[in-house]
Amino acid sequence: MSPIRVALVDDQPLFRSGLRMLIDSQDDLDVVGEAGDGAEARTMVRAAKPDVVLMDIRMPVADGIQATEWIVEDAGEKGPKILVLTTFDLDENAAKAIRAGASGFVLKDAEPEFLLAAIRTVHSGTAVLAPAATTELFQHFGERGPVPGDPEVLLADLSAREREIFLLAARGLSNSEIAKAEFVSEATVKTHISRILAKLDLRDRVQLVVYAFERRLL
Repeated sequence: MSPIRVALVDDQPLFRSGLRMLIDSQDDLDVVGEAGDGAEARTMVRAAKPDVVLMDIRMPVADGIQATEWIVEDAGEKGPKILVLTTFDLDENAAKAIRAGASGFVLKDAEPEFLLAAIRTVHSGTAVLAPAATTELFQHFGERGPVPGDPEVLLADLSAREREIFLLAARGLSNSEIAKAEFVSEATVKTHISRILAKLDLRDRVQLVVYAFERRLL
């Protein structure tokens, strides 16, 4: 298998250098680009085409939230997974980055092994922040989206079973918990979740929670 292509976006060259050394020490990971601010990040991602971007939040010129919005706008579903690096747990900016399209966040002082595992996890398509924690993150800051909607309209493309699973997943239940609640296998739940994400044009389960939370579907 080809190594996972990783890009580093942080305004501190020394911090980027440490990340590069750590990541390049792994046979299955390869740093393919670096940027020192959000504007550089957009250009670099277009050229380097990474699989995963480690994105700092606070940077000059354009911050990580703006850069995340640009990258998602440029590439959509085919774009890289974005993993936000933040200093504080339950950071309001982390919530904004997730809303913008990031697939999770990692604290800057996380153990090296955890960061490496997070890169591999997000690349595999799994969010690095549990959906339940995503809900807690939004509730913690009381940020309600301005887009309340009618479930009958917003979820019209979903079957009755898919709607049930959507609402359970949006509440942060795991596949095993949903399987028990719906009396189906975990494999069946995974299939339904994949179909739900495809029908609603969502990147991952974290984005599913954001979708439900902002539209007040819970």
